[in-house]
Amino acid sequence: MRQDFVSRKTRETDISINMNIDGKGSFNGTSGVGFFDHMLNSFAVHGKMDIDLKAEGDLHVDCHHTVEDIGIVLGQVFNKSLGDKKGITRFGDSLIPMDEALAQAVIDISGRPFLVFNAEFNKPMVGDFDTDMVVEFFRAFAMNAGITLHINLIYGQNAHHCIEAIFKAVAHSIRKAVEISSSEILSTKGSL
Repeated sequence: MRQDFVSRKTRETDISINMNIDGKGSFNGTSGVGFFDHMLNSFAVHGKMDIDLKAEGDLHVDCHHTVEDIGIVLGQVFNKSLGDKKGITRFGDSLIPMDEALAQAVIDISGRPFLVFNAEFNKPMVGDFDTDMVVEFFRAFAMNAGITLHINLIYGQNAHHCIEAIFKAVAHSIRKAVEISSSEILSTKGSL
């Protein structure tokens, strides 16, 4: 089973995550930010990953440090859980609608972290969540997971729908990319 645990403590946050990539799709815990918990739950369910989160952050400031640091730890535990990446499909893509919104995510579990993020939201907040934090979360996740991730919000009006479509698209892309499809490492270099 591909699972692991990572914790990280700073002056701003104290985050620990246990992840099972081959889970049933469950999220337990709270970030302290209601809408973000809703997105993490969607991420876990649609990625078929089990994620157990313990988080304390300086939410009296705003949600920035907490959301970004969860992205860092989630990326680290994802990378650690994959081990040597032997046999994974490596690439995944997904196009996900949510009502009027349509989002695309394409992933390469390459060991070369990069993020392309093409999305704008028509309001600054959804509940207690700052919409600027979507790109910050996925940047932190991609850089620490060692993945190349392209995210495109093709269209949409409702910020909640747009963000949720993005989280679901990334989760479905990950689900495809982590599938075991051979006994080899899918790279001309022989390693990822």
